[in-house]
Amino acid sequence: MTARDRLALALDVPDHAAAMALVERFGSDFGVMKVGLELFVAEGPRIVRDIVASGSRVFLDLKLHDIPNTVERAARRAGALGVWLLTLHTQGGPDMVAAGARGLSEGAAGARRGAADSEAGSGAVVPMALGVTVLTSDAEALPDALAERATLAERAGCGGVVCAAPDLATVSSAAPGLLRVVPGIRPVGAQQADQRRIATPAQALAAGADLLVIGRAITEAPDPDAAAAAIVAEAAAVHAESSPVAG
Repeated sequence: MTARDRLALALDVPDHAAAMALVERFGSDFGVMKVGLELFVAEGPRIVRDIVASGSRVFLDLKLHDIPNTVERAARRAGALGVWLLTLHTQGGPDMVAAGARGLSEGAAGARRGAADSEAGSGAVVPMALGVTVLTSDAEALPDALAERATLAERAGCGGVVCAAPDLATVSSAAPGLLRVVPGIRPVGAQQADQRRIATPAQALAAGADLLVIGRAITEAPDPDAAAAAIVAEAAAVHAESSPVAG
């Protein structure tokens, strides 16, 4: 992974125009664009398709939590859209999470088969389900619950988990093979807002995060470009220190 691959920009904006403006503005530094509930409810599948067409990978953060059949069918639709990451809440239990992971994979495979003879199908990504452990807005996360949910995600077929930076040691110990996605990233001096268990980019990467999710620290900053540049520089420095040197 490059430093760019380890940064996701949360498009927590109300409409298509605002989202695509952020993609164009910051897409060269942030390799992943996160579409959450607000934007997806406002704009639907079109926003995902347009971001994919722009060349960015999409993290669809819907935290699906329903009966297994419903989650599987919704995840299949997400896979067909070409998303890279899709969140499933582990509170839904192993059957639901497994159904979501299965639907996501099947939807993407079906889309690849349908586009096999077209140029659009050649660059299709292999999607990954993410198991959400405990929200970063919660004041605390009990280690036993974190370990149980991370293990559940791994056994149910998820390729990664979402957890707060302070939870990384517990989650990594319980499920060491999963991609670790960390929201609640705040540079030094940034407002905490409704996040409780937060970390700076350097702290999260040093603790074992694979992908950092950053939103309001950039989009609501007085100078978004300067805020983004500082975060990118901080992440790049840590990434360079941790990357193996060819001998």
